[in-house]
Amino acid sequence: MKKIEIIKSSREYSEIINKCQAKRTKYFSVYYRPNNKDNRYGISIPTKTGKAVVRNKIKRRVKSIIDNNKSTIQKGYDYVIIVRKGILELTFKEAEKELLKLINI
Repeated sequence: MKKIEIIKSSREYSEIINKCQAKRTKYFSVYYRPNNKDNRYGISIPTKTGKAVVRNKIKRRVKSIIDNNKSTIQKGYDYVIIVRKGILELTFKEAEKELLKLINI
């Protein structure tokens, strides 16, 4: 994932979370809003999920899922992906299936 594709400011995070549409499952919450550019992503993992090593591993997995499936994801949206605590129970393939089901609007 390139730096251009990442949402960086906390103002944008809170704006997307508070004002935009959302889809939720047991493992992910995905907030999204349309933009007229390429897709941008923000990934948030609460500290309850685990220590920094665990959270970084989950974040790398989510980025890998997005990179591997860029061609199937609809263009023109900002996504904020919030990962829930139960994600540690899933394998990579199960997490990929679950996330792509939410992202494909």
